[in-house]
Formats: sequence, C-alpha cells, structure tokens
Amino acid sequence: MKFSLTDYREVRKFFIIFYVVGTIGMVLPLTQALFIRLIPYSLLLNIAYLGYFHADKKSLKTVLAFIGIAVLSFFIEMIGVESGLIFGTYAYGEGLGLKWHDTPLIIGVNWVILVYCSSAILEQYTRWKTTFKILAASTLMLLYDVVLEIAAPKMDMWVFNHEEVPMANYVAWFVIAALFHTVIKLLKINIKNPLALTVFACQFVFFILLAMLLK
Repeated sequence: MKFSLTDYREVRKFFIIFYVVGTIGMVLPLTQALFIRLIPYSLLLNIAYLGYFHADKKSLKTVLAFIGIAVLSFFIEMIGVESGLIFGTYAYGEGLGLKWHDTPLIIGVNWVILVYCSSAILEQYTRWKTTFKILAASTLMLLYDVVLEIAAPKMDMWVFNHEEVPMANYVAWFVIAALFHTVIKLLKINIKNPLALTVFACQFVFFILLAMLLK
C-alpha cells in the first residue's frame, strides 16, 4: 500500500502521526530541546499543506488577505512585546525561532494558520449567519489560546511577567481574531480545505497534552 502526500486522506493520517510523534518528542527529556527547535519548521509544514489543499488556488485576493494578516499580526505582536499594552507584559523565548525586535518572525504564520483553519471549519461545517460564524470562529481561537498559554512557557515559546496570563491577553486575542474574521467576510473570501479541521484539532490536542504532561 502506497502512501501519497498529495492525497488529503493520507495527509490527514500523516498529521495525526506527526503530532503524536511531536508530543512524545516534547515530553521525553532526551529529545525535548530538539523538538522545541523544530516548532517553526512545523508551522511552515502546516501552512504549506494548507496552501496545497486550499480549494481556490487562483484567488489572488485570498493570498493578499492572508499575507496582510501575517504582516499585521506580526506588528501587533511586536507592539505588544515592546509596550505591554495589548496582551500584557510578556517576552518571547527561543522556541519560535528567529526574532526581529524581540518578536519571532514566524508568529504571523501562526496567526494565519489559526484564522484560516477556524474560518474554514465554520464555513464548511455550519450554515450559520455571517455574524455567528465570526463570533464562533473567534471563540474557537480564544479556546485554543487558553490551552496554548499553559503550554507555551513550558516550550520556551513565551512567558508573561509574574507568570499569570492577564485577562487583557484573552480580550485582545478575541478582538483581533474577530477583526481578522470580519475582514475575511467583508472580502467575501470563502475558505474550503479538507485539512483545516485536522490541523486545528491536532494542534489543539497537542497543546492540551503538553499542558498536562510538561512540567
């Protein structure tokens, strides 16, 4: 039986295995440092496959919109790190790779993955009105962040001063997510991707497990 990395059904299985291996690698002391260094490459692999299986590859509007989200989210994070006014006072570690102005270059890619996947999930699996889709997709991202904030310091991704995550962080996450989802709807970008739910779910479970297993 051949395994094809261009068949979305096979790639779904690949991502499940990928995140199972990632979880084990993060938990084992012997391999943890290596797997932390691999986080940025993991995000690039995620976005590459999401792009490959995106339904409308010819839509320049979609490409430009998500480039805009990547750039804008990076600068929002940079301002947040330097001022402490958006998310609270926090600092990035080395887990997300190369930084500019103390902000990982890959962080915009992470925002794109989350906005893209949450939007696709609501678009493909619900028939709700636009406002409810925006609110639900933003809530999905907020729930993701609640779990992520527990795991992130343990993976050298970032840490808040005094270690407690301020409520401002969660408010900012929801508002920024809602803003991005609103822009997508205003531009009438319809996201369909057979991998979106798998990628989002794998990441979500991955961070839940690490939040529980890492010290």
